[in-house]
Amino acid sequence: MRITLLGAGHIGQTIARLLATSGDYELTVLDRDEAALARLGPLPVHRSTGDTADPAVLLRALRGQQAVINALPYHLATLAATQAREAQCHYFDLTEDVAATQAIQRLADGAPTAFMPQCGLAPGFIGIVAHHLAQGFESLQEVKMRVGALPAFPTNALKYNLTWSVDGLINEYCHPCEAIHEGRRIEALPLEGLEHFSLDGVEYEAFNTSGGLGTLCDTLGGRVQTLDYKSVRYPGHRALMKVLLDELQLKYDVETLKTILRRAVPSTMQDVVLVFVTVSGLRDGVLLQEVFARKIFAERGDGLAARSAIQITTAAGVCAAVDLFREGMLPPRGFIRQEQVPLPAFLANRFGSAYQQSRQVESIS
Repeated sequence: MRITLLGAGHIGQTIARLLATSGDYELTVLDRDEAALARLGPLPVHRSTGDTADPAVLLRALRGQQAVINALPYHLATLAATQAREAQCHYFDLTEDVAATQAIQRLADGAPTAFMPQCGLAPGFIGIVAHHLAQGFESLQEVKMRVGALPAFPTNALKYNLTWSVDGLINEYCHPCEAIHEGRRIEALPLEGLEHFSLDGVEYEAFNTSGGLGTLCDTLGGRVQTLDYKSVRYPGHRALMKVLLDELQLKYDVETLKTILRRAVPSTMQDVVLVFVTVSGLRDGVLLQEVFARKIFAERGDGLAARSAIQITTAAGVCAAVDLFREGMLPPRGFIRQEQVPLPAFLANRFGSAYQQSRQVESIS
């Protein structure tokens, strides 16, 4: 299968490695940064340098390709999807942006090709799990989705290190959050809904962030009383972010905030991803709860062998989606929701198995 990968950044590097070494994909990687392409090392991929924000450059890169994986910043998602429709190639991305996903859904209407955004961790895998658990109930009461991409060894006051896109992080912290409350679809404020819990003896906090639900509000609307998504952090992180975003009003000057974070907060490859979903409802007339909980750890090694947990989980999500699509297990055209992916098929997939190999967590309190 001929695929163009847009973006050779932190996540793009891992996507390229997985697909290029699988034997089933002829991969071209497009990035504006020659140094990023050079970091692909000896991988058997075609490399192309160009302005990934230029519609003409994107269209030339996509013509003649069967599919495109967009690993660019979220604000380029609609542009990339538009060029994918023009080039008539299938489209996959990692965006968490609600407006971009809605625009892509409109582009997919009547298209001869498939459009599948939100193929990462959250949105992405978390929605696949939640929908799978929800199918086991006659009626649903509550669906709660929690995900954290955290440093394994927090040392600063924020108790946070950069593990993925700063643009995506701030987007999640600044935009309204979809949810269902008492059976009604609502918009919740980011950074609100604070809760505390412990997992494996470690204390965490969780709060509303944007985009993690994907399209589940549409899919489960009318069936569930409560549906929400929250990001997990170490205690104290939210309070400091509220100072930056609200009291210092940096939510109105996000470019300055991004510059501060990139300059002052180190990135790390030593991270851990927490994934857990709780679903409650009636089964055979009895109120029951099902829980899915995992911890995924970074893989240490030299050079290309080292992979952070967020690289593993995000790349596994989109690569599994493309692989299942190639195998004919997903619709061949139109808009594809994450929850259309069967969880057993995802976990059995050679890429999705990264979640199966993680450590299952037995208890949450």
